[in-house]
Amino acid sequence: MRKLLIFLLMTMMIAVSACSKEKPNNLVLVKGGKFINTKTNYYGTNIKMLDFYIGKYEVTQKEWESVMGTNPSKFKGDNLPVEMVSWYDCIEYCNKRSTKEGLKEYYKIDKDKKDPNNKNDRDNIKWTVTINKGANGYRLPTEAEWEYAAGGGAKSKNYTYSGSNKADEVAWYWKNCGDTYLSGQWSWPAIENNNGKTKTAGIKKSNELGLYDMSGNVREWCFEWYEELSIPSGYFRLCKGGGWIGDVTCCELSFRGKYEANSRGSDEGVRVCRSK
Repeated sequence: MRKLLIFLLMTMMIAVSACSKEKPNNLVLVKGGKFINTKTNYYGTNIKMLDFYIGKYEVTQKEWESVMGTNPSKFKGDNLPVEMVSWYDCIEYCNKRSTKEGLKEYYKIDKDKKDPNNKNDRDNIKWTVTINKGANGYRLPTEAEWEYAAGGGAKSKNYTYSGSNKADEVAWYWKNCGDTYLSGQWSWPAIENNNGKTKTAGIKKSNELGLYDMSGNVREWCFEWYEELSIPSGYFRLCKGGGWIGDVTCCELSFRGKYEANSRGSDEGVRVCRSK
């Protein structure tokens, strides 16, 4: 009888451990497939996404501080999204969080070797960052992953913003992020006088996959370089989703933001991913 109880307990522990690996904390499993949201940049392509995990919320200040030991944010609050974080800060956060949770670091960071692909003279850091293939740790999403998840994945209802065709239902942006609802054209003095700022993660409506704030609140770093016809690769890193400072068009799924990798702003944050 005792042996049977011990066996059952061990079986239960293994099952619980397996479940925890299948469903990481505060991450949502995004089932792969083709892009069906016509508002994304990838609709109509042959790209087919694999399954992956992505953060239910933008990384909060509490989460950031528990890993990094400091909170760089301008607007303080445990459940506010972390901001004032550069692309490099976020890469380092991913690795340190992976180590803390017993996962294999996804990135190899060489701080002594200047990245030969980085052509931006305003970037004084230029760490060489490469990928540890097969690693199960935290990472930044690719643009395709971000748009697929924000657009509702296989459950997409073809919204313009992440979870709605009405920005105010899902997004914090310049008009609604302050004391009163603003009107007219975008104006920084108006935003500042209205006490515009970030908002607690997860207050607005989620999208089809149960993801919050993928439109608005803070811009979210992606891994790859920003590139278009007039701007070659190597000058800016890509940001998605728009932020509290930006116009409503920045909250659209297809909008592509760009910053130097060493840039830090009060509307620049992060959402993490993990490979399945």
